[in-house]
Parts: sequence; C-alpha cells; structure tokens
Amino acid sequence: MRFTLKDYQADAVGDTLQELTSARDFYRSASRRVSSVALTATTGAGKTVMAAAVIEALFWGSDDFDTAPDSGAVVLWFSDDPALNQQTRHRLEQASDRLRNRLVTVEHPFRYQKLQAGNVYFLNTSKLSKNSLLVRGRDDSDALPGFDSHPDTVPFTFWDTLKNTIEDDDLTLYMVLDEAHRGMGKRPSETPTIVKRLINGHSDVPPMPIVWGISATVQRFEDAMSAAEVQSNRVHLATVQVDPVRIQESGLLKDDIVLDFPAETGDFNTVLLRRGIRKVKALSHAWAMYSAGQGEEPVKPLMVLQVPNKPSPTEVASAIDVIRDEWPELESDAIAHVFGDHSAQTFGPHSVPYISPERVQDATYVRVLLAKDAISTGWDCPRAEVMVSFRPAKDETHITQLLGRMIRTPLARRIEGNDMLNSVECILPKFNKTTASLVLERIMGNDLPTGETVGPRVLVDPQVMMPNHAIPDEVWELFQALPAETLPRKHANPIKRVTALAHALAADRLLADAGKIAHERLHGVLNGLSAQYAKDLSKAIEDVLTVAGGTVRGHARHGLRQDATWKEVADDRAIQEAYRTGARAITPDVARTYVEHLAAGADDEDAYRDANVRIAALSLLPQTRPALDAEADRIAHEWLGQYRVALKDLSEARQSLYAEITAMSTDPQLISMALPKNRQEETKRVIGDSVQLLERRSLHLLADDEGLFPIGKLNPDEVEVLDTEIARGNLLAWYRNPTGGRDSMSLAYQDRHGDWRTLRPDFLFFVNTEKGVQANIVDPHGAWLPDALAKLRGMARFADVYGDQFHRIESISRIDGKLRVLDFKLPAVRATVLTVIDADSAYRDFSTEY
Repeated sequence: MRFTLKDYQADAVGDTLQELTSARDFYRSASRRVSSVALTATTGAGKTVMAAAVIEALFWGSDDFDTAPDSGAVVLWFSDDPALNQQTRHRLEQASDRLRNRLVTVEHPFRYQKLQAGNVYFLNTSKLSKNSLLVRGRDDSDALPGFDSHPDTVPFTFWDTLKNTIEDDDLTLYMVLDEAHRGMGKRPSETPTIVKRLINGHSDVPPMPIVWGISATVQRFEDAMSAAEVQSNRVHLATVQVDPVRIQESGLLKDDIVLDFPAETGDFNTVLLRRGIRKVKALSHAWAMYSAGQGEEPVKPLMVLQVPNKPSPTEVASAIDVIRDEWPELESDAIAHVFGDHSAQTFGPHSVPYISPERVQDATYVRVLLAKDAISTGWDCPRAEVMVSFRPAKDETHITQLLGRMIRTPLARRIEGNDMLNSVECILPKFNKTTASLVLERIMGNDLPTGETVGPRVLVDPQVMMPNHAIPDEVWELFQALPAETLPRKHANPIKRVTALAHALAADRLLADAGKIAHERLHGVLNGLSAQYAKDLSKAIEDVLTVAGGTVRGHARHGLRQDATWKEVADDRAIQEAYRTGARAITPDVARTYVEHLAAGADDEDAYRDANVRIAALSLLPQTRPALDAEADRIAHEWLGQYRVALKDLSEARQSLYAEITAMSTDPQLISMALPKNRQEETKRVIGDSVQLLERRSLHLLADDEGLFPIGKLNPDEVEVLDTEIARGNLLAWYRNPTGGRDSMSLAYQDRHGDWRTLRPDFLFFVNTEKGVQANIVDPHGAWLPDALAKLRGMARFADVYGDQFHRIESISRIDGKLRVLDFKLPAVRATVLTVIDADSAYRDFSTEY
C-alpha cells in the first residue's frame, strides 16, 4: 500500500478480511454455501483505499492482518456506471503499486474462458445488456441456454466466462458490488436486472460465490440485497460498519462546513462571488504561511463555482469578469470546467477548457472550477475549500451532493488547532435562511456523520477566535504538558509499530540505526527463547525437518483395519514453505534479519538453510510471538518517552506521524496536546427577522477582539457549571474542549460491548492554587444517557493513571433538579463506578452537591 491506513481503516480492513476468509471457507466446504459480506462507511472515509488493502491481502497475504494469500482469488468489481469504474480503477492504482498491473477493464473482445487469479476485473451493467458484444447470442431467459450466435471473433460469451470461473475449484470469485444501492430495479414484477442475475445466477450460470457490498450506509446495502431478491441459500455473514465518530476524529474529513447567505432579498450573485474569491485568497495566504512554517509544499485551494444545468453564457461571462477583477494575479489557465460536454466552452470573451474530475486535485494550476450538478459519483477534491453556488434555492440537494465531494482534508490530516484550515465554505447567493437551513439539514442527514459529536459542525457566518492575550504564559505551558490518550486499535501489531517508529526516528536523525537497534533487541529475545526452551525447540526443529503422514490399510477377507504412520525427510521446498509460514508469524523483516544474524560470517548454503529451519521452528513455539510483541512494546515505550521533547520541535506533519505510530497499540497510549491556534464560532442567532447576539464569557483560551468567547452552543447545565467555576475566584482560564484533534483533551473508555471509544470532557479549567497553576477536568454529562456509565468508568481509569497531574477530575449530572458531582480524585469513587449497575446509582450514592 502506498498510503498508511488510518486506525479505523486498518480495523475495517482486518474485520473485512476475517469475514471474506470465512466466506471463502464456507464456499469451499462440502455445503458450497454462497454468502455476502458488506463494508459500509460514510462519504469521505476512504472506502476505495480500504478495498485496495483488502484485495492486496487476498492476493498476496498480509502480516499486519495475519492473512495467508488466496492463490485462487479473483475479484470482479461491478457497478452500474463505467465512469465510476474508471475513477475507482484510478484510485486503486494510486493506493497500491502492486495492483497497478492487475486491474483489467472488461472490453470486447474478451478472449479468456476463465477470469485469471490475482486480477481485478471491472464490469458495468451496460457490458452485460442483451445488445452488448460481450454477451450477444446468449439466451438470458430462465430456460435452457441457447448459443445461436456468439460475440464476433470469440466462440463464447462473458456469461460463459463467469460460469467457467465459478465452476473452477481452484478459483474463488469475489464480486464487489460498488455503491450497492444502485442498479437493483424497483418493483418485484420487473424482469430481474443484470445485477440480480449476477448475484443469484440464472440459466446454467451459477450464483456468485461471495458478494462483497461496499456502500455508504448499512441500510443501502440491506435494501440492495432485498431488492435483488437474494435466494434463501445465500448467507449474510456480517456487515463491517465503520464508526463515523472515528472517521471524523481521524482528521481525514474537514471539521467545519461554513454556510454564507444574504440576510436580505435581492440579486447578490456578484457581491457574494467577490466574497468567495476573497475567502479563497485568504485561505491561499493561510496555507502559504502554514506550509512555509512547516517546510512543505503549499496547498493551492480551489473555488468551485456551481452553475445551473443550462447556464446563461452572459451570466457565466460576467462571473468570470468578476473573478478576474477580484483576483487579477490569477493565471490565464487557472479557470476550468467539468461540464458533461467534455470540450472547451466559450462564455463571452472567455474560453474555458475542460478538465476531467479525477485530474482536478493534482492539477494545482486550476484555482476556479465551474461545475453543474454534483460532480461524478466517487470523485472528490480535498483542496476544494470554497464553493459559490448560483443554483436556485430549490436545488439544495445538488448543493449538498457537491459539498459531499469537498469534505476531505487536503493533507489527509487535521491541521491541529486551526479551524480555518479545517473547514469548507459554501456561499449561497440565491438562498435565504429557510432554504439554507434545508441545506444544513441535508448535510446533517445525508451520508455525512450526524449528531452533536459526530461529523462536521455546520456554521453560519462564524467569527474566528484567536489566542487570548489575557491568558498567562503558565497556562499555555501547562496545556501542552497535560496527558491525553490515544484510541486503541483492534488489529495492532507491536512489531510493525516499533519498525515504523525506528524508521521515523532514523529519518528525523534522532536515532541513527534505530531499525538495526530494534532488530538486535528482538534477535536477543529469539536467542533467549532458544536457550530457555531448548528442548521444545529441538522437537520443533525435528518437526520442520520431517514430513509426517498416515496410512490406513484394510483387510477385505477379515474385515480388519490397520492404521500406521510414516515420516519422510523434508526437502528444500518443504523447508522454504515452513520458513515462509514462520516468517509471517514473526514478521518477514525480523525473520530476514535474524537469518542474517544466525548465518553471519558463513558463506555456504547450509548455514542459511539451518537459519531458515530455526525461524520455522521458533514460530511453532507458543511463547515466541508474545515475547517478541512484549519486547517491541518496551522498545516503543522507551523511545517515545526518551524523544518526547525532541518530537515537539518537528514539523506538524511529522508530529502527526508520531501520534499515529503511538496509537498503534491495543491499549490507550499517552500523548501530549497541541496548542489551539484559532477556532470558528457563531456569535449570533437569527430569530425571525431579528439578529440576537449570543452570550459571551471572558478568560477562554481563544477569544474575539474583546477577549470574549460565545457560549450560545452550551446547554443550561454547561452554562451553570461555567459560571460556577468563574465565581470561585481562582480561575485563570477555561477551555471548551473541541470534539476532535490533538488540541482536544481525550481519554479512552470501553463501551458496553467492550469496544474502545474516545471521551472528550466538556471543560478544562486552569486555576491558581498553592502548588501553582493546575488544571481541572470537569465534564457535565447526563446520568440518564446510555453511555454515561461507560464514560464514568473511563474517567475513573484515567484518574487512576494520571490523577496526580490534575487538581480535580470530576463528572457532573443533574439529579433530582440539582447538579451533583463525582470526584474521581477519591479512590472510593473510582472503585464504586466499577461495581454499580448504572450511572444514576453512582451519583445518588457517592456524589456530592456541586
């Protein structure tokens, strides 16, 4: 893979591989049961990247996911849109070097009677229509198949190719149903659609062995399979559903969607277009400043100008005039379009060239893009950060769809603490508050994550809050020193983690030969196991060097049966296979360097053969992998602690890399917080025709020009907690904890199913005490909420580990009309929340009045 998977992507890939492996075993069993598996993730989650990782593991195996290669794996990628297939193929090529030469678009003439193992074939609905040369002459009725004619120059049809592939016992056909909600037909009375025939089989063509659906929602896949009238013998094994909270927390998606619209009636196209140009110019400057400070190539933000389906040439020409006037330094080729005509368009004196959607991201010279409807399904452009839409107010659906193409972050990571660079702006000249609210509702109810702590915030005319100069330096210093936790990974690999850490430390010249040092320590573990378990190892070596079998002999005359066993000496081929299996168990890198360690100084093949045998034998010992993992964790813990301060001097991109490496663990890991740089907040509320300013409070870490921060988004309990803390008299600063990023206090907790989640307490309060400046965690959270008890237990665990670094760690809920507090600095409270059956009981029995 050319991309490093985000934590949620790695978990989804691991879970999907487990299900596909079960599906394969299910199909190859005596029952030959066909099955389906689904992967669902919201828009922008990187479903194609996850699919690339899964397909790589199917073809070549994966040490990270403990998956052996399927030598007979064939993937048929199916959608109802040839353009979508081409975009998917392009993105698979971007994601995986290994797949690049194995991606085949099915075209006439197709001269293979079977699909070839190790390839991905792209097929769309039109290629299987009755008039298509690929299947011409094939009788698609439910009667016996006819072969009156065949595709030109080919004596078989593509249906025959599918039939031969499915019936070959050495092949396993995985059908990817891309955007599984499409192409299914609508009424049971309709003739079955092509995709239904693919799934269920028809005539003499067997059903698809394994259907792997990839879609944006669980409901879409379920609806698709229901519409396909899936036969009762197809078993749905599992739906791997990616948690939208984790997608948003990953930094892959922009945090904020900012909506601008006129507050009065009139024609404001020109005024708001100029506003959009100023915004994209401001973003260009902000990216240039950020990139210069980080030593990176600057992001070149793009503005999308969305026009009606039949735009007036005069209106578009006028818009281009405005763009050129407001942005005179714009290059001559900086404006392009993605209209369906695929040719240069003339608007007055302006000629605007066509650019294909998938090229826009890399064609950084294009700074303004003209578009009509939502740009082709499956395409996105992370550097598109401003949209001005000339669509009429009734077209909120089209606007929302296009916004869905613009929500990825340009660098595939969050710019920590910088809301301006983590947002996308949508300017709607033809909209008013009511219709803009419809866009907001569609965004929050669309494929984007939903809920208060899920998905991007939608902001209307926000103001940028900057660091508050009234806050003492000691507070900012303490903020950066506060402990926070990563979210554990389900499929963590300690050896891969320490290897990645070693490469990073060496690349940043913090520890020369880090990889060699790590491997030497892991070699020491293997040497120690060889000495400690010498007897077991000798037995394992004997097993590797011999091939055991059994013989059953029956005596027909006497009706007797004799069982016997035999052994043969393993040849080089058998030893190599045993080595490859052992190398997967202890990772190929460690196996390779350990072979070199054992055979050091030897120049004959026997030494390398003996080393391969020892690797294979060591992998058979149950103690080997746990011991290696434990040592890898020790090394990573030592190095992350040793270089903790030095890492803070690196660029933000490198710090983000180390944060990801730190998180590659099955347990919560300690990380430090990043300073917030700015935040966008709404400062007013529109009620009817009037505008009401939101309440504000002083001493927030980020504030407006008057040193105040709006609190209109706080609920009544949160406002009461805030005012109570301010009234105590020792408050130096407070911080409304954001819902994502390393500038957010985070701690890990396990939900009722045992899955790890992230808790981000509502408030941090910085107070002046006898011991100097100290921090308080205060989290108002209703005891009646379903996640309340799990979060209390997470707070208790966190306080048990890091409590001495805080003045107070408290959770608050309203009980019988009064706010009550659980103090997690008290051992009795921490012990109690681990035993009570619900959060309400904990508050009633062990809390005090707030």
